[in-house]
Amino acid sequence: MIHSLWQLFGFIVAIGLLVTVHEFGHFWVARRLGFKVLRFSVGFGKALFRHVGKVDGTEYVLSALPLGGYVKLLDEREGPVDPAELHRAFTRRPHWQRILVLLAGPAFNIGFAILLLAGLFMVNGLTEVRPVVGDVVAGSPAALAGLQRGDVIESLSGKAVEGQRDVVFGLLDAMTDSGRASLAVSDERGARRTVLLQVTDPAARHALTEPDRLFRGLGFGFWQPPVPAVLGVVEPGGPAAVAGLKSGDQILSVNGEAVADFQALRLRIESQGGQTVVLGYRRQGGEASARVQVAQEGAAGQRVGRIHVGPAAGGRYPESMLRHISPGPFDALWRGTVEAWDMTSLQARIFWRMLLGQVSLKNLSGPLTIAEYAGESASAGVAPFVGFLVLISLSLGFLNLLPVPILDGGQVVVQLFEWAKGKPLSERVQALGQQAGIALLVLLMGVALFNDIARRFG
Repeated sequence: MIHSLWQLFGFIVAIGLLVTVHEFGHFWVARRLGFKVLRFSVGFGKALFRHVGKVDGTEYVLSALPLGGYVKLLDEREGPVDPAELHRAFTRRPHWQRILVLLAGPAFNIGFAILLLAGLFMVNGLTEVRPVVGDVVAGSPAALAGLQRGDVIESLSGKAVEGQRDVVFGLLDAMTDSGRASLAVSDERGARRTVLLQVTDPAARHALTEPDRLFRGLGFGFWQPPVPAVLGVVEPGGPAAVAGLKSGDQILSVNGEAVADFQALRLRIESQGGQTVVLGYRRQGGEASARVQVAQEGAAGQRVGRIHVGPAAGGRYPESMLRHISPGPFDALWRGTVEAWDMTSLQARIFWRMLLGQVSLKNLSGPLTIAEYAGESASAGVAPFVGFLVLISLSLGFLNLLPVPILDGGQVVVQLFEWAKGKPLSERVQALGQQAGIALLVLLMGVALFNDIARRFG
């Protein structure tokens, strides 16, 4: 219950903050360009706070449901306008100014993400983990390409990589496009070679685009430092807690078979969903065993076993695996800008390929998944939550730029047509466009909500 409330709190804070940033962008630019702003509202529903500016006459409203907001501009299409104020109405301003106001919301979301990234880089620095190959599954695309444990990935499709994140983004981009990626690697002795990682079967390539399936489908992962099989988090009421296991217990075996680390424990439990297992453990020097009924839950479209525990501490990478940078203010801002551009452009390419059917629709996430991520990132600390805000802010900015009639991007297209045509579009055309836009958004939201339910209940 507390976990669910924390997820809800994180979701409300994130969405409320980012929507406010978005609407403030429209508000700020409209005011600077001379538009008459009638109302600036944060949230929907019953007004909790209301203030009318003495100078500008704008009504500032804080409403009960902080999951949205809007900026209302003076507009002849919505009622009579005082002749003295006509020059400040939306329809009387130059088209280029209307377009700037419409673009301001997404631009503020993207700019906000850049500032958050720059702040993270300045406070925490950047730590890149070397992309060293771990286990390679026999017969997998990675094995057929000649990738071996201990190989260091130095470049992908001719572009140098700085760390594991570059490899993840690069492989996702390549596999959703051509299904092949050229990797320049060096082995443990320093000898360099090039391997071609490819998936030629269209169905197999499409499966790679499902959540958490990329590396599993390619058949390799990054080397990870071993994490001891010591329980750190034991959720109250979960299968492990019901069986009597406690934080600090070291798991020694599953059904009599020894486990070397927490990863081995997790894999064994995932394969035992719905079954009863016997866990051997050590507590305060003494050894005992417990019978645990493993829960079966949905994860990444599959049913897996869960006992609701977490490791005591993550394994530590040796310094030779890490590359740390402490950028100054200008370097941090530049790196934040580049990072935001890379993430947004990749998101655009993936979204386009999703429309073409090359990427699984299971990647669409709805409010349940976003709330879950918000709660988990908020629980993990300030930096993870800020990172979550960056992702959602960039997504909000990108989605609002799509040429869908009821979104900012669609309204920009309307203004461009009217500018070129020299007169407004007919009310019938605008109504049809809005109906089509609403239908498309409802469809996307329906798919996203279905994915949420499928992830939760398998």
